[in-house]
Amino acid sequence: MIRIAVYGKGGIGKSTTVSNVTAALAETGLKVMQIGCDPKADSTILLRHGEAVPAVLDLYNEKKQALQLEDMIRIGYNGVICVEAGGPTPGLGCAGRGIITALEKLKELGAYDVYKPDVVIYDVLGDVVCGGFSMPMRNGYADKVFIITSGENMAIHAAANIAMAVDNFKNRGYAELGGFILNRRDVPREEEKVEELAEDFCTSVIGTLSYSEQVPLSEEQKKTLMECYPDSAMAGEYRTLAKQMYAICREDV
Repeated sequence: MIRIAVYGKGGIGKSTTVSNVTAALAETGLKVMQIGCDPKADSTILLRHGEAVPAVLDLYNEKKQALQLEDMIRIGYNGVICVEAGGPTPGLGCAGRGIITALEKLKELGAYDVYKPDVVIYDVLGDVVCGGFSMPMRNGYADKVFIITSGENMAIHAAANIAMAVDNFKNRGYAELGGFILNRRDVPREEEKVEELAEDFCTSVIGTLSYSEQVPLSEEQKKTLMECYPDSAMAGEYRTLAKQMYAICREDV
């Protein structure tokens, strides 16, 4: 089983990218589980045609020890196994608590043994990398961390903080940095700035995504681009990225 954590600041296109990479992996015949680690609990919504997956934290608060695996799991496009950690009402608790609860419950209830995914992808908000938000990169969860960024200064800053956290955890046997993914915003020196960032952390830019108007068009239809425009050039970019991420993770298997 390959385990991947994808981090990035809010608004960088992380969940869109992850959902399309998930769909690209699923179309090759792999069984993929996508776990949304964001309080908004909307990581998998395009894979579910706009239908939300119940958040594990809400389910746990309601059912406590009566919580069952089937309560948390929903199946999406191409058989993708969808889970959403969720989070507390804004201002009323730690957002990372939902991630901790979700990952602990999935493990406790044997989700990986029951569903037997080939690939598990954690979609993690990376504005802060502490507490529950660092959980997916800890020992026993993800093997590789990929960071999505653009060439915008705030995205670069967030990406550097995430990479620094991965670097600080490496001596504990936690996930390793797999590389950066450039999601273009067409700002000056974009590729150069992201390449410099990668060099700073002794890694590489493992994929680049173009801006495509088909991405928001597919989201308006509540679907991934991979489902709406499977023959498009953009779908080809997602397939190439998915193949590269999978290959990097397979190197250590």
